[in-house]
Amino acid sequence: MSETLRQFKAGIFQALAHPTRIAIVETLREGELSAGAIIEKLALEQANVSQHLAVLRTRHIVISRKEGNQVFYTVRDPLLIEVLDIMRSYFQAHIEESVTMLQEFEQMDNTESAKQ
Repeated sequence: MSETLRQFKAGIFQALAHPTRIAIVETLREGELSAGAIIEKLALEQANVSQHLAVLRTRHIVISRKEGNQVFYTVRDPLLIEVLDIMRSYFQAHIEESVTMLQEFEQMDNTESAKQ
């Protein structure tokens, strides 16, 4: 894999390395929203959302268009939503694995307690 491609991937992951930016992208899952609608849906301060949208725009994760005095945002490529969905599946699989392991430990503890 070329260094340029690695740098590109790292840039995307860096841009998504904040929970608020992921929340913004997930909020745009269904399509275009105004900045005000994003702020309202996420119940965050305007300045905070604006900073995160700037990062997402810089990395070309979201695109914007201006209509009058409103700015509307959309995810540049729906494949990114699929990537986030895959990450959710990955997380759920590992959480389920951890829960199973904890249950096994608990059963072992209960068995040991019963022997005493």
